[in-house]
Amino acid sequence: MGEGAALPDGVRLGTATGRAVVLATVLGSGMTLLDATILNVALRTIGADLGASLAQLQWISNGYLLSLSSLILLGGALGDRFGRRRVFVVGALVQYADWRWIFLINLPLAALTVAVAQRWVPETRDPHAPRRLDLVGAGCTVLALGGVTYALIEWGGTWAPWALLLSVLAAAGYVVDERRSEHPMLALGIFADRTFSAANAMTLLVYAALGAVLFFLVLQLQVVSGYGALAAGVATMPITVCMLLLASRGGALAVRIGPRLPMTLGPLVMAAGTLLLLDVGAGVDYWTGVLPGLTIFGLGLALLVAPLTATVLAAAPDEQAGIASGVNNAVARAGSLLAVAALPVAVGLGGEEYADPAALDAAYRSALVVCAVLLAAGGALSWVLIRDPRDRLSTRRRRPPGRSGRPRWRSGPRSRSRSG
Repeated sequence: MGEGAALPDGVRLGTATGRAVVLATVLGSGMTLLDATILNVALRTIGADLGASLAQLQWISNGYLLSLSSLILLGGALGDRFGRRRVFVVGALVQYADWRWIFLINLPLAALTVAVAQRWVPETRDPHAPRRLDLVGAGCTVLALGGVTYALIEWGGTWAPWALLLSVLAAAGYVVDERRSEHPMLALGIFADRTFSAANAMTLLVYAALGAVLFFLVLQLQVVSGYGALAAGVATMPITVCMLLLASRGGALAVRIGPRLPMTLGPLVMAAGTLLLLDVGAGVDYWTGVLPGLTIFGLGLALLVAPLTATVLAAAPDEQAGIASGVNNAVARAGSLLAVAALPVAVGLGGEEYADPAALDAAYRSALVVCAVLLAAGGALSWVLIRDPRDRLSTRRRRPPGRSGRPRWRSGPRSRSRSG
């Protein structure tokens, strides 16, 4: 976003406080991405040391994603209720109380994040947030995501159908609870905004592809191409470099021309990068066979991320910024979670076949084609359903007098409606 863009509560990005907010957010998000990357890099070694099957490796990866995606809505609600800075800082600390040594690399980043947030980031909260937490809704979220993840990973097992049934019932229970509760974790009326719903649907598709590409690529580099764990991890650095150097530029572009075009082109560019990675195989040369595809993939991601986040937050009322951000993050993690759970089965990979170069090579290529399709679908969805702010304003001005162009938000059946 540009220098004149404003954050909630009047904080402007051109000020020291605005820059501190962005820095703290980037550092916190960076640690999350770093954790997922480290975990993917370590999977092959973990499998070899423990004799783990593919399903067990999926659980190692998805255990992290499952806890994150299922509880992140609760984190957003806690931020709205108790203060977003406070919950953010408590989250850079608690997660490291029991991490294994492989994740100690994040401790300096955690310390810096807390220092920046405590010193410069202002506290914000929703003054109308429910006084009680919706623990029933949080529990239903865990059961719904956990059930479908188990069913996909253990497909064909005795308990898989029962886990899927539990997931469906829990999801239905969640909807019923959110509609009836006087203190819902997520007011379902927020999805009445077409832009908000479309942005989250696109997030599901794009992050499903992102999670699957990183999962399969790191295994492919180690099992088929003969890379060591460290080399495979370093190989994915172009994505991180593109994000660090260019993500803010993507945000600035969206401020000038609107989010629709960046949110359309970003996934399409990522799809092109994914197709270039199809050539990764035995004896691949990194500079010609890996680097170009990863760089293009990273460029598309950098073009997409900032406009996506801004669009989601702009589509929700300011007082619901915490839960809106939580929804989008939960959707992103759930997309990766479900892709890592379902795609290996869909491309015929199971058991210990991931350690067989021939079996993994064939599955890898099929998986990347699926990922490219998901990314292209995300770009198409953005083009059709995302509207730039000026377009939405024009639409509202054409509506008859007395009708608001923005849905009215409800936090519960007996709560007062508030205009967005």
